[in-house]
Amino acid sequence: MTSTRNRALALAIAPLLLALPAFAEGDAAAGEGDYKKCKACHMIVADDGTEIQKGGKTGPNLYGIVGRAVASADFKYGDSIKAVGESGVVWDEAELVAYMSDPKAWLAEKTGDAGAKSKMTFKLTKGQEDMAAYLASVSPEADSAGEAATN
Repeated sequence: MTSTRNRALALAIAPLLLALPAFAEGDAAAGEGDYKKCKACHMIVADDGTEIQKGGKTGPNLYGIVGRAVASADFKYGDSIKAVGESGVVWDEAELVAYMSDPKAWLAEKTGDAGAKSKMTFKLTKGQEDMAAYLASVSPEADSAGEAATN
């Protein structure tokens, strides 16, 4: 009887655990320091126009990317990443780590198209978790959490 109850409990909990967001274990301060690798193409500018990181416009604004649907910012995305966004994928730290490690391979996996193309040709070979943690820290949700903690 106990094993049946335990099994039923495990089966009930498993989908809930799988639904939890995946978080990378990175150091946001280290990611901020490494952002210089990204600023040639990307800026981080808050919705109110506050410039968090100056940068290029070759890539999309990375403000609030964590929690945002893939390819949903105001930017001219390529077809492959638009297809991923249309499938409902949302950026979280784990997805960012995988994408930054090899954008083309990530797109191929997500689209099922080995010929998927990425406008982002740069591969971050180390510090991806730190960068993802930094990008998570410069999001509207992180701003709200910081305000709530100080009030």
